Amino acid sequence: MKFLSTRGDSVKLTAAEAIIRGIAPDRGLYVPETVPALPFDLAGAAGMDYRDLAKKILGAFFDDFTEEEIASCVDRAYDEKFDAPEVAPLVQAGDAYFLELYHGKTAAFKDMALSILPHLLTTSMKKVGEKDRICILTATSGDTGKAALQGFADVDGTEIIVFYPKSGVSEVQERQMVTQTGGNTHVFAIEGNFDDAQTSVKNCFQNEAFRRGLLGSGVKLSSANSINIGRLIPQVVYYVYAYLRLLERGAVEPGGKINIVVPTGNFGNILAAYYAGRMGVPVGRLICASNKNRILTDFIRTGVYDTDREFYLTNSPSMDILISSNLERLLFELSGHDAARVGALMKDLDGKKRYEVDCGIKNGMAKFYGGYAEIGETNDTIGRMYRENGYLIDTHTAVAYKVYEDYRRETGDETPAVIASTASPYKFAKSVADSIGLPEQKDGFAYIRELARETGVKVPEGLRDLDKKEILHDAVIPADGIEDAVRKVLL
Repeated sequence: MKFLSTRGDSVKLTAAEAIIRGIAPDRGLYVPETVPALPFDLAGAAGMDYRDLAKKILGAFFDDFTEEEIASCVDRAYDEKFDAPEVAPLVQAGDAYFLELYHGKTAAFKDMALSILPHLLTTSMKKVGEKDRICILTATSGDTGKAALQGFADVDGTEIIVFYPKSGVSEVQERQMVTQTGGNTHVFAIEGNFDDAQTSVKNCFQNEAFRRGLLGSGVKLSSANSINIGRLIPQVVYYVYAYLRLLERGAVEPGGKINIVVPTGNFGNILAAYYAGRMGVPVGRLICASNKNRILTDFIRTGVYDTDREFYLTNSPSMDILISSNLERLLFELSGHDAARVGALMKDLDGKKRYEVDCGIKNGMAKFYGGYAEIGETNDTIGRMYRENGYLIDTHTAVAYKVYEDYRRETGDETPAVIASTASPYKFAKSVADSIGLPEQKDGFAYIRELARETGVKVPEGLRDLDKKEILHDAVIPADGIEDAVRKVLL
């Protein structure tokens, strides 16, 4: 298996090389040359556990790794760090199945991939004889930052630097990041939004003089965002896993379709579901759920991607994004790997702040449905789900369920649906507590305690007594100060 740039760089890389590099020199993202078929029959694999499944799926994509190397990465990633023996429980509530992806150390779905990425990266470094330090640069809208910091803390041969929008994450998310221990961990708040941070980080990768300066000091850049193929592919596993669990329960017959609903910001999580479908999982519709920053909803409905619009801070901050990086990979797939066409669209995005796809790509998006939820609708959904089903969900999962309800009313489609439940409700405790009618508390940590007292839902270990941990990272920098911050850390 070789990996290509979405913008036409002619060099084809192995998985190990693509994982180390993170982003292509032409600013493209790496994609598999072909999407492999599932390496087993779905009906015969219904009893397979998460770890065994991950070894087979990752092995199909990353075939330059030996079976022993893949097994070592998987076994070290999905161990006792996860508080659920099955890693990703599938829970039926209301009219859907919720795939709980938040049972890792940081209580968010990013743990599912960022628990294994450090092992994939260090294994890749050994395979290619990499001697330089690898610096992981990461922009985060909330959850990626903590999960990346947790995963890479004190990993030999690496440094990790995370940038987050100062006013764009929850109180709990911020405290998780700024209390992170580890001699190689560095965290900066920026005066701007996530898109500002993401753009500046991408510019670091594209600034040749900057990269050469780091290389002269023995440092290479890589990424832990889902722009890194080593972060994206592990997310495919849990959608295949969800289908196997439904087969096992008799909720779908062999060959029967499922719909997948994903609260979506940077488009990586739903792209992983798309790849699962390409591998052979019978996927009906991919339902892309947005918050008030509804740029993906508008794009799916019109074929026009336009960032010239107001940016909103919402109570589902991991979706407060206007530039969805992984959409580029979908455009590449739907254009028939036409890198020139994708490059032209990305050039329009950079220069004109918008682009419009042709009929071929737009028709290829027929499998996708786009919808969105306002803040009030999100809160109402949390309250109704708890009152009617006794099931507590976070704000992002509520956006997904509300959009799913809209989809069913609009289409009448009763296909079994899997909803990606992307974060513990305790990560957004104030919004969740308000939504189920709990009294006002003094801060986000008091809301956690009150929510636990009222509902009896277990608080994830990583969030307990978070407010008592020492703040270790308190720097705030301008959005255009990221390169300077990286130099100060590394040089």
